[in-house]
Amino acid sequence: MADDTEFLSRLINFGLNEKEAQLYFHLLKYGPKPPSLLAKSLKTYREDVYRTLNGLIDKGMVNPSLDSPTVYAAVELDTALDAALKKHEAELREMERRKQELQELSKQQRFRPSDEFSTFKIIKSLREIIAIALPTLASIKEEWITVGPAIITVVSSLYVLEDDKKFIDRGGKIRFITDITHPYIDSVQQHLDIGVDVRHFDAYSGILFSVFDRKISASAINADIKHISLNEPISLLWTDDPTYAEYLMSTFELLWEQSTPAAQRIEEILKQNPQNV
Repeated sequence: MADDTEFLSRLINFGLNEKEAQLYFHLLKYGPKPPSLLAKSLKTYREDVYRTLNGLIDKGMVNPSLDSPTVYAAVELDTALDAALKKHEAELREMERRKQELQELSKQQRFRPSDEFSTFKIIKSLREIIAIALPTLASIKEEWITVGPAIITVVSSLYVLEDDKKFIDRGGKIRFITDITHPYIDSVQQHLDIGVDVRHFDAYSGILFSVFDRKISASAINADIKHISLNEPISLLWTDDPTYAEYLMSTFELLWEQSTPAAQRIEEILKQNPQNV
């Protein structure tokens, strides 16, 4: 059982959500199955199984049969992980290429900054939020705060952890509040290891939001992240309105005072589940 939990935790840290990790592990362990039996075994709805299967097929980790009824089989582990890794690498290379293009174009422009008006923008995908967040993180000087679900730590580990470390190394401060559960211990620990100050807020159900240097902010309109993919739909309001940023900061500080240090929370979880240590 401890080995099963550890395996699922590693799959989640590799980029799968909890349902994808459970379904893929089930297929690996028990062999190919049709959706009806998967729904029964995993004690969930068939529609939920289909959505999860589609996510795994998109990642190259599950293959459907050509027979009727369709049976789904797990791709051999090494092959599946290689496919998922290559997809992440391709997405990051594309982002880097676009970043370089924008940097070159910016040198040809004469941009005129304006401190008189606040701008607002709706962000519609995980790819877009990362593309905007990375240069913002490179430009700020003091602090980046975030409140949100623990799956955000996995996203951060995959796409921005190195940039987080650079920001901290040059004197910046990062604080993060989340609901820490066992599957996310490893990704939370990765952030603690580079100096991110993480705290646990039990069963947090409020909005996801971030604030950069008390000036720029992003707050969720719809951020129900189901897949760790740059194409995952997400709706955020991005603005440089300092008044709104200060409002979010005051909310964050209230939550911070009521939250528990991550190290303490992790110790509690491991004591409750000593077989998983």
